[in-house]
Amino acid sequence: MSKTYLKEAVPAARVARDLAGVRETVASVIADIRSRGDAAVREYSAKFDSWSPDDFRLSAAQIEEITGLVPAQVIEDIQFAQAQVRGFAAIQLASMSEFEVETLPGVFLGQKHLPVSSAGAYIPGGRYPLTASAHMTVLTAKAAGVERVVACTPPIRGQIPAATVAAAHLAGADEIYLLGGVQAVTALALGTETIGKVDLLAGPGNAYVAEAKRQLFGEVGIDLLAGPTEILVIADSTAGPEVVAVDLLSQAEHGPDSPAVLVTTSRELGETVLGYIEKILPGMPTSDFAGPAWRDHGQIIVVDDRDEAFAVADAFAFEHVEVLTAAPRDALDRMRNYGALFLGEGTCVSYGDKVIGTNHVLPTRGAARYTGGLWVGKYLKTVTYQEVRSPESSALLGEVCGRASRVELFEGHARSGDIRAARVDGPRPGWLAAALDEQ
Repeated sequence: MSKTYLKEAVPAARVARDLAGVRETVASVIADIRSRGDAAVREYSAKFDSWSPDDFRLSAAQIEEITGLVPAQVIEDIQFAQAQVRGFAAIQLASMSEFEVETLPGVFLGQKHLPVSSAGAYIPGGRYPLTASAHMTVLTAKAAGVERVVACTPPIRGQIPAATVAAAHLAGADEIYLLGGVQAVTALALGTETIGKVDLLAGPGNAYVAEAKRQLFGEVGIDLLAGPTEILVIADSTAGPEVVAVDLLSQAEHGPDSPAVLVTTSRELGETVLGYIEKILPGMPTSDFAGPAWRDHGQIIVVDDRDEAFAVADAFAFEHVEVLTAAPRDALDRMRNYGALFLGEGTCVSYGDKVIGTNHVLPTRGAARYTGGLWVGKYLKTVTYQEVRSPESSALLGEVCGRASRVELFEGHARSGDIRAARVDGPRPGWLAAALDEQ
C-alpha cells in the first residue's frame, strides 16, 4: 500500500496533549457540580455562556412566546425535517421484533424492547445553533416511547436560540432548559435541586461535552461519544473537484478541531481540490473555524486504487464518509468502519446533518470501529424473560444446571437446579434432607 500526502494534519501527539487538558477541566467541573449542585451549575453557565437567569427551565408560556418569534418558513422547514426523521425512526422501530419461542416442551423464552424512562437531549449551541440536533435527539427518543425527554441547549452570545427552542418543542420535549456545556450534561446525569436526573444522555457536542459524557458513563447511560465532527471523502477522477472542496469545508466549519480528509485515486484531483480550498476558504463567513480546522486537521491522501482508498478510509473509521466515485455503492460491500455513508454526488453530509431523515449523532475518534450512530434502538432496553411450564423440562434443566454449576464450584446455583429436578424425579436431595433433619 502506497500513500502520498498532498497535505498532512498536525501530529497526533499534539491532539493527545489537547485532550489531556480537556479531561482535567471536565473532571474538575463534574466534581464541583457533584458537590455544590445548582450553585455550581449557575456559576459555570455565567462563566462560559454569560447566562444566569432566575430559572434555566423555560415555562410553557415562554416556549410559546419564543416559538412565535420564529419565521413561518423556518417553522415549515423544521416540520419538514422532523417528518423525515420521524418517518425513518418509525421504520427503524418497526424493524425491531419482539418474540416468544418454545425452545423445549413447556420452556418459553422471550424478548421485549422497553424504552428508558427518561432521556436527556443535548442540543449544541455555543457559536452556532445546531437546531437539527433537536430532531435527532428529542424526536427519536419520543419515537422510541421515552416518557420524559429533557432538552438542554445553551444561549448563543447571551441570546435565546429561538429556532432551537421551537425545534425542541415541536419534537416533543417535555422540559427545555437554556443550559449548555459540561454543566448541562452533568446536571442531567447527576440531578440537582432543580433539574431531575435522567437515565440516558444523548446528543453531539464539542470535546468538553463528549469528555463529560465519557466520565459520567456508568452513573448514566450514554448514546455514544459524539465529539467534533469528521468528514472523509473518497473520490476518483470522475468527481467534481469543486464539489469535493465545498463538502470538505462544509464540515470543517463546525469547529477548529474538526478533521476533513480527502482520499483520492487521482493526484490531479487532489491538487485541484487543494487549490480550490485555498481560494474558497478566505471568503467563507465561517473561515475563523473552518480555517484552523483545515490548517491543523485537513489531509489530502493520494492512493493507487479504489481498494486502497476503502482500506485507508476504514482505518480512519470516520463519522461521515462521502463516496464520490464512478461506482459509489461499491462502498456498501467494501467498507465496514463508518458512522454514515453518503453515496454519489447527489448526496452530501449536509443533507444528513439537516434534512434527509437519518440521524446525525454519529461516532467520532475511531468509535465507528465498534458502534453505529444514534437511532431509535439506543433509547430501548432489549430485555429477555423466561418461563418453564413443564415439570419434566424443569427437571431436565435442573439436572444439567446442577452438574454445570458444580464444575464451576457454585454449589448454591447447583442446589437451585437440584430442588427442581427432585420435584419430578424423586426424593429430596441429600443435602436438603440433611439440613432439614439437623433442624
